[in-house]
Amino acid sequence: MARRMRTLRDLDVTERRVLVRVDYNVPLENGRVTDDTRIRATVETIRWLLDQRARIILCTHLGRPKGQVREELRLAPVAAALSTVLGQSVRYVRDIVGPEAREMARRLQPGEVGLLENLRFDRREEQNDPEFAAALASLAERYVNDAFGAAHRAHASVVGVAKLLPRAAGFLMEREVAALERVLHSTERPFVLVLGGAKVSDKIGVIENLLPRADALLLGGGMANTFLRAQGFEVGRSLVEEDKVEEARRLFALAAQHGVRVELPVDVVVAPSLSAVDARQILRVAEMSADQAIYDIGPETVRHFAAVIATAQLLVWNGPMGVYEVPEFREGTRGVAEAVAACPGFTLVGGGDSVAALKELGLADRVDHLSTGGGATLEYLEGRELPGVAVLMEGGE
Repeated sequence: MARRMRTLRDLDVTERRVLVRVDYNVPLENGRVTDDTRIRATVETIRWLLDQRARIILCTHLGRPKGQVREELRLAPVAAALSTVLGQSVRYVRDIVGPEAREMARRLQPGEVGLLENLRFDRREEQNDPEFAAALASLAERYVNDAFGAAHRAHASVVGVAKLLPRAAGFLMEREVAALERVLHSTERPFVLVLGGAKVSDKIGVIENLLPRADALLLGGGMANTFLRAQGFEVGRSLVEEDKVEEARRLFALAAQHGVRVELPVDVVVAPSLSAVDARQILRVAEMSADQAIYDIGPETVRHFAAVIATAQLLVWNGPMGVYEVPEFREGTRGVAEAVAACPGFTLVGGGDSVAALKELGLADRVDHLSTGGGATLEYLEGRELPGVAVLMEGGE
């Protein structure tokens, strides 16, 4: 990294009011948080600030309310879940920059934690409105960003506030950037890239940026169908991005230019439709018929992918190998998850279903870095500068 990121260790926060941008965009059901992974990911930063007797004001978005107050997206359940995780009370206010928020910030004592209402209830957040950013900044004396998952958004709480206060990255942000920088600049070889998920269009930038450094590219999920079509295979009713078939051919040529092995499924799990799970069967790709659709990679492909993964000294996996939400079509993803967990090299995994598979199998602690970033992770791997990261760099605005 050419420039150094400011970290918590660079910031005097003792008894200061610190605005901390977190990513608590968590799933809710019946007024309860059903997965507190993102909350737990920020605990190290919060506890460090508590040890410095900081007065912590947390802010986050939840869902896409588009500037409207939506009762089902209020943060009361998040405050309750955080209180449980921290083992101490969290002061939640149904306000962002108004009188209640200002009063909460004023009253916070050293070692206390407050939580503002959903940032996206105010449309000025996503507009990076200077007045809204100034109002947020006025609540605190320091700013910490521990929301890597929002770092690709030039929003007021991500960029605007950071330009107005002494600022630093939280520990989660620091870990995310360090892991992704290692992938982008490491000379560890072989470097194996495993990509899945529905669409080629989501991963084109990642493939283009990483192919010159990769040794092997393993493709599964719906995106593999577009590459199979590009090679002339029948893929029946499978999900295919027809407008990306030529793009797939171009990426094959780019891989050949850089001497990168591109591995596609050799056998697949097919069915007439997603709901016809009882009619599923395993076929060689060359045996596909027009009335079938591909919903997962087959066992031979899993074995082959696992053999390549086992050679990696550096590995990135993003995206499921099949329709993971349907139990009958998740075996390919589980098989790849087991192989990644056993990989001897440095492993970075992103994407909700990929991470979910590792957790479900109890293998998450055998991966070097589980990225919480979603779209931010993909954009970083594309080589793009993220606004929320750039502003934390020394020499940034």
